[in-house]
Amino acid sequence: MSLPTGTAEVSASTESIVLYTNPLRTPGDIADWIPEGPMRAVAGQEGLELESTGDEAVLGDRAHFTVWCPEALPDGIRISWSFRPLTDEGLAMVFFAAEGIGADLFSAGLAARDGYYPQYHSGDIRTLHASYYRRKWLSERRFTTANLRKSPGFQLVAQGADPLPAVADVDGFYRVHVEKDGASVRFGIDDLTLFDWRDESGDVLGGGRIGFRHMAPLRAAYRDLEVTSLHT
Repeated sequence: MSLPTGTAEVSASTESIVLYTNPLRTPGDIADWIPEGPMRAVAGQEGLELESTGDEAVLGDRAHFTVWCPEALPDGIRISWSFRPLTDEGLAMVFFAAEGIGADLFSAGLAARDGYYPQYHSGDIRTLHASYYRRKWLSERRFTTANLRKSPGFQLVAQGADPLPAVADVDGFYRVHVEKDGASVRFGIDDLTLFDWRDESGDVLGGGRIGFRHMAPLRAAYRDLEVTSLHT
């Protein structure tokens, strides 16, 4: 759930201004989120479990999904959430600073999106997206990395080692975070920075929406999403 529009609260633990929070425990917690593609959300024992309902044998690359938080967020934020992989294959991704080109991200004037990846990396939206727990292909599982891309254009702009283990060795939830502040982007897991990138292109993205994406057959649990301001 989000804070009421136009309000904010100060976190006593960090003295940061909290812009949005969501417990991510039941499907009701994302009832106002916008799903694109075949997605199922169920209440797990420890968090909200997300997975694709698409049959890859039939749908191919359209068996994946993206689900968007509806809140428009400013620049200069830290996004953090807890993540636990439940399958060894697939891929998890977070979109941030996402906006439509010339229109709101959810405008009917933009091309329809149904989870097919080219619609996001080479379509009519501008966004940054960090992929982690990249286990979709054998080559990704051989040497695991977290990647940052800028769209449109599918530009790989930063990369770092991904410390998340295979499911057999998973120990509870891992805290993932993204900091986006003007040209600077920092991404990490459990306070370990995986990459720290600065956009020197002159075409810097600002605020926008955030969303989670899965490549099937990933099933993973989420909880405790929080967005705070980096500036008090």
